[in-house]
Amino acid sequence: MPWWKVILWLVGLAALFSLGIIVGHFAVPKEADQLAPQDLDQELLEAVMGQLDASRIQENLRELSLKPHMATTLRDENLVQLLLQRWQNPESGLDAAGEGVYEVLLSFPSREQPNTVRVVSSNGTTLFTSQHSETNLTGEQGDPEVVQPYAAYAPAGTPQAVNGAKHGVAGLLVYTDPGDINDNLRFPNETFPHSWALPPSGVERGSYYEHFGDPKTPYFPATPSAFRLENADIQGFPPIPTQPISFEDAQKLLCNLKGSVAPDSWQGALGCDYRLGPGFLDNGHFSQDSEVNVTVHNRLELRNSSNVLGIIRGAVEPDRYVLYGNHRDSWVHGAVDPSSGTAVLLEISRVLGTLVKAGKWRPRRSIVFASWGAEEFGLIGSTEFTEEFFSKLQERGVAYINVDIAVFANATLRAQGTPPAQSVIFTAAKQVPAPGKSGLTVYDNWLQYYNRSSPAHGVIPSLGTLGSGSDYAAFVHFLGITSMDIAYTYDRSKTSARIYPTYHTAFDTFQYVESFLDPGFTSHRAVAQTVVNVLLRLSDSLLLPLNIGDYSETLRSFLQAAQDKLGPLLGQQSIDLGPLVSAVERFERAAAALDQRIETLRKNLSDPLKVRMVNDQLMLLERAFLNTRAFPEKYYYSHVLWAPRTSNVVTFPGLANAYDEAVKTPNDPSAWAKVKKQLSIAAMAVEGAAATLEPVDDL
Repeated sequence: MPWWKVILWLVGLAALFSLGIIVGHFAVPKEADQLAPQDLDQELLEAVMGQLDASRIQENLRELSLKPHMATTLRDENLVQLLLQRWQNPESGLDAAGEGVYEVLLSFPSREQPNTVRVVSSNGTTLFTSQHSETNLTGEQGDPEVVQPYAAYAPAGTPQAVNGAKHGVAGLLVYTDPGDINDNLRFPNETFPHSWALPPSGVERGSYYEHFGDPKTPYFPATPSAFRLENADIQGFPPIPTQPISFEDAQKLLCNLKGSVAPDSWQGALGCDYRLGPGFLDNGHFSQDSEVNVTVHNRLELRNSSNVLGIIRGAVEPDRYVLYGNHRDSWVHGAVDPSSGTAVLLEISRVLGTLVKAGKWRPRRSIVFASWGAEEFGLIGSTEFTEEFFSKLQERGVAYINVDIAVFANATLRAQGTPPAQSVIFTAAKQVPAPGKSGLTVYDNWLQYYNRSSPAHGVIPSLGTLGSGSDYAAFVHFLGITSMDIAYTYDRSKTSARIYPTYHTAFDTFQYVESFLDPGFTSHRAVAQTVVNVLLRLSDSLLLPLNIGDYSETLRSFLQAAQDKLGPLLGQQSIDLGPLVSAVERFERAAAALDQRIETLRKNLSDPLKVRMVNDQLMLLERAFLNTRAFPEKYYYSHVLWAPRTSNVVTFPGLANAYDEAVKTPNDPSAWAKVKKQLSIAAMAVEGAAATLEPVDDL
């Protein structure tokens, strides 16, 4: 089967070739490959980290964020060509690079009929109109390619709201409150370009599609032969017209509402008491009988969106893939999201490509670099890729490294991942100097900002979990591949911002990064050094540096929470956690025994089949936690440990969610039956994972 289909469109010529042919060609080790490492070369690793150049990353970012580059726009296609040129460079390129195209359903506003929020009096007079664009403060906001603020996939319509509230919710307005994003700063002289805070006219764009992947082809790659849903049959689109507005415009609406005062948790920093309505204040800016009119002209379009893939062939195990990617598309200029990550990606691929082209190095396993398309609309490019190559990636994927936003700010590392990734991230972070912190490593600095107590390791940095916020989602939840996301971030003790303030706005520009997030680009370089360290450890180490023992700690923690928080009431319902206890204990024994076998194997690594066998157990562990029937109502979510959890109890999500629902209807036997089912699903997954770690001849 072809590994990757490539379509290159040139003027007057369409040429189709398959990256699978390239990968297949490289899947057989060549006798001439004398540079294949038997194990990680520490000197080479240090040299690679030293060659990563902050000024090159800076110039990459300047070029990437020069113009707005929404998915499928001309500038997005220009960046596709830029990546291909870099990865096909004869002196610093990769072994092969190609473009994969999918026809996907996207959502766009109308240029001719902008989405509008108006306050209209009873006689039809317009009293207020929302801004159609953000204030042009630094020049970039006036670019004609800046898309007007909108909620992707929200349906078109013109509902009447506020006084129409008694008839139900007719439309939705969304804004970013300065209390959530700006530490209460809301005046022009307090915000960008005077600080990193969001200006009053800033509007956060985003996708409002509930799932991820192409909406028309769930579980199918969006290739020409794929089955496609009718638009009316698509699940997960917003049911009512929705429009984002600035906090400057939101203030005019919220501060003129009458009605009871909203709960404290609903209050913000617009300088007034937020009220619930309906209607406007007697002495406010609008007449009491005024209506809020929301007009949305969004439209759905099928568009061709491209992924760009590049590969460095592995010399010894070319059929084992270490994947490293980021999305390319942005809502506007996207200097932080996603171009900071792509700037790092390009610098790492340049350094490694130069070594390969010079004949000085080749990884043990294949490295696949990816630039995903249409992520902002719902992780589309990466999801379509995992759908098209599901079997091959499940059989051969070692790990996926995601670097989306490389630098939120310049205080400390922030890493998320599945438990086996923890140790390799820690090891890498201990080798990288912390920018601006004399004598400290990235690990030391991280430990000072965010840490936790581990029963096995003592006080260690806190590794976050992976949800569905970036392109790692399909790799974790759908494929069951060990995954991680690495970035630098801010000091949460100094700001309450939920993310960097100009997120998804026209103010996310190169100047913003250079002035406020990372002057000198030293944090970008630290991220690059950490990532390349992880990448080489995964691609070059004879024994994969995945510590399955860290899953024992996670499972024990989940079990303890279930026993403490759910156990008493489960007992009253004659639901026994015993099978789950046995499964976790079996896993702990199997993990400890495998660790012992690995230590024994390290003393004599002469048998490549024994090494391969152990590596396969490490690689395949994450897959053992998949159950495609565990969450049938949720697209792509198969991982029994990391599916969405609505419960406050940090335990097996299916079990916790079912328990919470059963508590609402305690006399309903069918609700408790769902709890029993989820308990069985969790226990079976852990048992299966334990079996994966046990000796392969132990049936």
